[in-house]
Amino acid sequence: MTPQALVIRMLPPFAGWLALAALALPGGSPLRGAAVVVFLAAGPGTALVGLCGPALRARSPREPVERRDPDFVRHSDLLERLMLAVFVSIAAVMIVATVLIATHTFSAQRVLLALTLPTTLAAFCPRLRASPPSRTRKGSVL
Repeated sequence: MTPQALVIRMLPPFAGWLALAALALPGGSPLRGAAVVVFLAAGPGTALVGLCGPALRARSPREPVERRDPDFVRHSDLLERLMLAVFVSIAAVMIVATVLIATHTFSAQRVLLALTLPTTLAAFCPRLRASPPSRTRKGSVL
């Protein structure tokens, strides 16, 4: 693994630990709010999508009939992973917050800690590989 790939891989956990550290700032601080919002909006999802990245890239998108953009595949893949990261992050935040509210233990520190730990774990895990293509065609018996 290259040093650049390692740095990129460690950005989501670093953002989580930075958001936890930002909770020590005063309550109305814009820096505190920005650190927490950036991590909650993209951190957990980015780590999980990065973990599944090679498996997601196994199938290329279908190109439109009129091919005006030569980089359609690259742009489409980037947009897909960006939106998936944001939506997975928001879903993780909602699930963690709901569980903590249901158990009457909700606090900002607990939400951030409950999301930072799996984000860190996902950043250290090896990437998932794509499964080999199946030999049977859709709808065939064999």
